[in-house]
Amino acid sequence: MAVDLHVHSTASDGSETPSETVRLAARAGLTAVALTDHDSLEGVEEARAEAERQGIELIPGVELSCEWDRGGLHIVVLFLEPGPGPLQDRLGELREGREGRTLVMIERLACLDIHIDYEEVVRQAKGGSIGRPHIAAVMQRKGYVPDIPSAFACYLGRGRPAYAPRPLLRPEEAIGLAGRSGAVSVAAHPHTIGLDSAAEYAAFYRRMAGLGLAGVECYYPEYDLRMRRDLAQTVGAHGLLPSGGSDFHGTYKPGLRVGVGRGDLIVPDRILEDLRAARPDR
Repeated sequence: MAVDLHVHSTASDGSETPSETVRLAARAGLTAVALTDHDSLEGVEEARAEAERQGIELIPGVELSCEWDRGGLHIVVLFLEPGPGPLQDRLGELREGREGRTLVMIERLACLDIHIDYEEVVRQAKGGSIGRPHIAAVMQRKGYVPDIPSAFACYLGRGRPAYAPRPLLRPEEAIGLAGRSGAVSVAAHPHTIGLDSAAEYAAFYRRMAGLGLAGVECYYPEYDLRMRRDLAQTVGAHGLLPSGGSDFHGTYKPGLRVGVGRGDLIVPDRILEDLRAARPDR
């Protein structure tokens, strides 16, 4: 049986509600799905209620962006329950940072004669954690760009004219907060980290394992079957567990489906059980 340990909903930058995202997981025949919205646990209770109706397991989680000078380092945190806690208490601050960055980016777009309102972005986010895909969607709707990837390539991506940074957690801080909250941390889509060689990746895995990282996303839609298997063996040699998921965002990332990615993704349920056994409270 298969699972999906990385999906997004309207609680952050996915186009489908938490309930609909869970229904998609059930239709895909999954035994479990992890809702891992950016900096937010707001969709967990709705998703959990739907998971109970559908007869599948809901893993509460969140995706964090970290300070990293080589590329994009994201940490998926699994088994993070809503409510008070070391990491849970920081999520509000991270969402405030997103809102502040959005205002700066809107100002920079205006200087480029691209005019959108903050309220339009809020409506696009449907009450969820605001992100650049919401800005991109408004730009597309108003005819400034043909599609969301073009908005990132021309304006919103790192190094582009409207890009603005936001406050981020250091990797050691994110991993430490997750552990103290009884959760498991996984390095997401490692190809975005920006490393250039096997030696650099080996050093990264050793360092992150030493900080308490539990796993690495080896089963990912952008990797072919051989790469998924090789990556799982590599991270295992460094004492890390494989994880995986579709990184589903709905219409914000076209072509990705819950549970199967671009059609050939299978994340075995034994991976979930290994990660569950790695929880700090066990």
